[in-house]
Amino acid sequence: MDIKNSSVLLVDDEKANLKVLSNLLRNDVNIKLATSGHEAISRATSYLPDLILLDVVMPEMDGFETIKALKANPLTKDIPVIFITGLNSPDKEELGLNLGAVDYIYKPFNQEVVKARVRTQLEIVRQRRELQTLSAELSKASEIKS
Repeated sequence: MDIKNSSVLLVDDEKANLKVLSNLLRNDVNIKLATSGHEAISRATSYLPDLILLDVVMPEMDGFETIKALKANPLTKDIPVIFITGLNSPDKEELGLNLGAVDYIYKPFNQEVVKARVRTQLEIVRQRRELQTLSAELSKASEIKS
């Protein structure tokens, strides 16, 4: 799958994590960075990325609060979010999934797992867009036929 034109917003308060993820994904996707939940919301609203990788543990506004705000905004509610975390807690994982996350990536990062999960979500985004376009075309054709 060609994901070269896809955009991913990386959100983590640890610059080292942003650097690792950026280096890992930069040859495959367009990357935007944010270092806080507030910045993530602002950038997501401005850039409308295809996917967001969101750290769970951040000061001021954690990943759970951030995803709640993203899912409440009509502009960003459909952007898939993958949580990135060092936490290994089934309760927290369940909470994140119930808030709308599509997946989790655990630290320390396994490069191939990160790439595979990002690629999978971007493929789902591409397929959803194709279906929406096809649905709109079919609706238009149906209206013309009537």
